[in-house]
Amino acid sequence: MKQILLINDVVGYGKVGMGAMLPILSYLGIPTYSLPTALVSNTLDYGSFNIQDTTDYIRGTLPVWKQLGFSFDAICTGLMFSDEQAKLVAGYCKEQGDLGTWVFVDPILGDGGRLYNGVSQKQVELMRDMVAVAHLTFPNYTEACYLTNTPIKMEGISWEEAGDLLDKLRDIGCKSALITSCKIDGQNAVAGYNHFEDHYFHLEYHEIPGLFHGTGDIFSAVLIGHLLNGEPMKTSTRTAMDTVFRMIDRYRDTDDKNRGIPIEKCLDLL
Repeated sequence: MKQILLINDVVGYGKVGMGAMLPILSYLGIPTYSLPTALVSNTLDYGSFNIQDTTDYIRGTLPVWKQLGFSFDAICTGLMFSDEQAKLVAGYCKEQGDLGTWVFVDPILGDGGRLYNGVSQKQVELMRDMVAVAHLTFPNYTEACYLTNTPIKMEGISWEEAGDLLDKLRDIGCKSALITSCKIDGQNAVAGYNHFEDHYFHLEYHEIPGLFHGTGDIFSAVLIGHLLNGEPMKTSTRTAMDTVFRMIDRYRDTDDKNRGIPIEKCLDLL
């Protein structure tokens, strides 16, 4: 049975980050461990929030785990909050990756053509360090453009441009890559490159209007859960896309989308 370490923020009010991923991975039968990068009062689009950086905790925890001989089949990283934190986590992921651990990087930075509230250009630079050690990274289109210094075209891009953007992500250092929330040749799609097969692909989807927080975390958890259970990358991507759609559709009329989707009430959709 594969086990995974989640390195991400813990949000007190909102089903995002670890709060969204843990129930899904547990339901899919993946033993899950955690290393918080920050304690966050609530999702950032409420406008007011408090963040407690946990770099000191990470600095103290990683040597203890190394001393105790802890290891994981996979690591998934999310939002980074300081230069030292990113270097510590990237170094740990590189070390574990060399020993055979799969490293998944969700470069959480922004969406809809802009960075999230509270996210700075410095964090974009830090996230490049994480992408450089990833076996698979899965930014959305906005994040992929920020990571690769590519002009954002919210009206959409061609399949050739999507392939170029995937190659730019690979140039940072990752092996495989997905770009979510793309508009490719006029269709909503996820674009991907699988380094095991040297294969580019894209999968189309129907978009439900509205911005729900935590949907990227849902996508990540479903994708990784199915990959760790032995399913191919393209199939796992399709499953993750369809699951996100069904969860959004169930709660599309909720008043407070900043809070995210109540994951525990959606496990039957997995």
